[in-house]
Amino acid sequence: MQADGPSSPEVLSRAARGDEAAWRAIVGEYSGRVYGLLRSQGADPELAEEVTQSVFCTLAAKLPEYVEGGRFESWLFRIAMNRLRDDARRKRRQAKPAGENEVLEGLAGAAPDRSAGRASAEELSALQLAVARLSPSDREIIDLRHVGGMSFKQMAEHLGEPLGTLLARHHRALAKLRAILEGPAADAPGGEGRP
Repeated sequence: MQADGPSSPEVLSRAARGDEAAWRAIVGEYSGRVYGLLRSQGADPELAEEVTQSVFCTLAAKLPEYVEGGRFESWLFRIAMNRLRDDARRKRRQAKPAGENEVLEGLAGAAPDRSAGRASAEELSALQLAVARLSPSDREIIDLRHVGGMSFKQMAEHLGEPLGTLLARHHRALAKLRAILEGPAADAPGGEGRP
């Protein structure tokens, strides 16, 4: 973020003191990203909206005690994930795999051999099935990077892993996704490709 961006110490301090413009900047920057992260983790639209609102209520309560150390986004996303896990435990829901077309289009558009333009419904469907076949660990990396918009440094802080490890995990997750999509069994119904 730039020095005067929504996560800058000055903006966070102003928001902690109740400055409405600072709050608008923070909510404007992060609400969509928090919502997208929650949706990618299996929350239905209503639950994602409810948890997103809850996250910003928690943020309002805890921000006066927060000391900015360059980890605001990681802290905010950790609050969101903890809220979602708490809700899942309380309601005993099972998480669904990522399936939002916008997320999948972003991944489809990131493929190196992809020409400019929007992904077709068939491509999105294939990508959705491929993402669902990834391990939870690989999906988490894809979601944090491509849905949450976290940098690798933020992901390393969030997950408590070295930066190099996260870079390698992301590379492997994308390679597995590509292998699933390009594998001969990818077209067969119920087939298991070998990533």
